[in-house]
Amino acid sequence: MQVRINDVVISVNTGDITAWAGDFIVNASNSGLYGGGGVDGAIHRAGGPQISAECAVIRQKQGGVMPGQAALTTAGRLPNLGIIHTVGPIWKGGGAGEAATLAKCYISSLELACARGARSIAYPNISTGVYGFPRRLACETALAAVVDYVQSTDPGKLPLNLIAFVCFEQDNTQLYEEMLRTYVTV
Repeated sequence: MQVRINDVVISVNTGDITAWAGDFIVNASNSGLYGGGGVDGAIHRAGGPQISAECAVIRQKQGGVMPGQAALTTAGRLPNLGIIHTVGPIWKGGGAGEAATLAKCYISSLELACARGARSIAYPNISTGVYGFPRRLACETALAAVVDYVQSTDPGKLPLNLIAFVCFEQDNTQLYEEMLRTYVTV
């Protein structure tokens, strides 16, 4: 499914994000940028040791990445221009600013991609795995952040024409499709 907002297509599909062939893939990383489990481990394995080596350089320079922030590496063996590593919040019940931090993940990734002239970017379902963020709230937060960014950015400063949500599981795809329909204007 897809919708168009201000000349940017926002799409949702089920698949393996490491097989996505656009400009930048977003990685749901940990603060140390160590390849972990889930999508993080899959991206590190598919991209090869170059990604891990560049993450080590980032750790040496700045000590890692704080939740809500993003860092860029090359894509290694993947067909993309680069990997944007962002650190989602660990769910602590909702009273610790988790939704705001998750929204920052999407915004900081978009800002980094746009600064590099990206035409396309793909997101996984950030923080919904071992970090325990409730899927529905994560979906609402992600779509609201992305749509707000697209609507509030001067079109002349927005090189993107595609923002994709690549869900590994069909139930997440259905949730994103359901929520994305609320942005369709008649």
